[in-house]
Amino acid sequence: MPASDIGIDLGTRNSLVYSTGKGLVLNEPSIVVYDKNTEKIRAIGEEARLMEGRITSDMEIIRPIRQGVIVDYTVTEKMLKYFISRAIGRRAFRKPRISICVPSGITEIEKKAVEEATYQAGARDVYMVEEPIAAAIGAGVDVTKPFGNLVVDIGAGTSDVAVISLAGVVVSASVKVAGDTFNQAILNYVRKNHGLFIGEDMAEKIKIQIGTAIEESNPRTMEVKGRNVITGLPKTVTLTSEEIRVALKDATSQIVETVHGILEKTPPELAADIIDHGITLTGGGALLRRAAFEVAEGGGSHGAGRAHLGLTAALRARESGAGRDDLTEPGGDIEGVADGLFVGLAAAGQRQQNSGQDAAAARRGGSDDALHAGVALGGL
Repeated sequence: MPASDIGIDLGTRNSLVYSTGKGLVLNEPSIVVYDKNTEKIRAIGEEARLMEGRITSDMEIIRPIRQGVIVDYTVTEKMLKYFISRAIGRRAFRKPRISICVPSGITEIEKKAVEEATYQAGARDVYMVEEPIAAAIGAGVDVTKPFGNLVVDIGAGTSDVAVISLAGVVVSASVKVAGDTFNQAILNYVRKNHGLFIGEDMAEKIKIQIGTAIEESNPRTMEVKGRNVITGLPKTVTLTSEEIRVALKDATSQIVETVHGILEKTPPELAADIIDHGITLTGGGALLRRAAFEVAEGGGSHGAGRAHLGLTAALRARESGAGRDDLTEPGGDIEGVADGLFVGLAAAGQRQQNSGQDAAAARRGGSDDALHAGVALGGL
């Protein structure tokens, strides 16, 4: 059996793997359960997530990726081996070529750690792709043309902002404010204002169900159960979407300020293109309600509309007459999103290996079946 080419989005919270010929083969949490007694890994991915909060004292929950970079090299290597074996099977005769995402703001040492871990996990060739480029290609943006495209990728650990033109990054920035920051902000707000201890899973549910980036005319509500800070007894409170907006205001403002900073550094010609083409918003954090409008208003666009909503998100803020309630809920074709993931990773990685006509041919070869789809980067 020939080896497959693999695209991996190694996220802080979730990892996705796409294999040629098979499609999306894995979408699981980036989490591992480690047995301290035997010094072996007991579970990886979804199985490990189900064990979280229910393990014995001789086990440990490890998240080897934090804020987009490797914090535990050995565990990351073993987790990658598991992902690769799931993608290609255990009977492959040749090692696969792998394209893997990295945040735009990481150092060369951090990038080298990802590359070495991928090689040790069983890769034949490794292509490092900056997340904004992979996101733009997967969202259907033609990055090869001499036009400026502003991409904002809000993942779990980091938010990457980049202006892309001619298949390269013109200016970029990465801020460690993203989905996990949103969760922590909700935890702190509920504890401070309602005297209630809640877990990270509950904060995640609150964010998904009633989280919003801008004020709503009809606030939504949600009953939340937790532990009373004073008595230690179970307690139930009712939260509104307006409260969550207030809780997330500082975090979302930091992302908008990062977009401001990038626009200030953008050459005038590319800035004019961004006014015409709008902002492409990707990543799990982009699923926060009205996030597109918050970024669009902060970034200087006049409105927002829907370009694509996939497994995580690919929103485009455009100049239009769209009202603020026109943004539809997340949906879309998971297989199509996965196609975008691999093509975004593989096409960008191929450009690092080839040049001229060879690189152009590689891009054209994957465009027919996949470039229409949104890339799945990060995750709630």
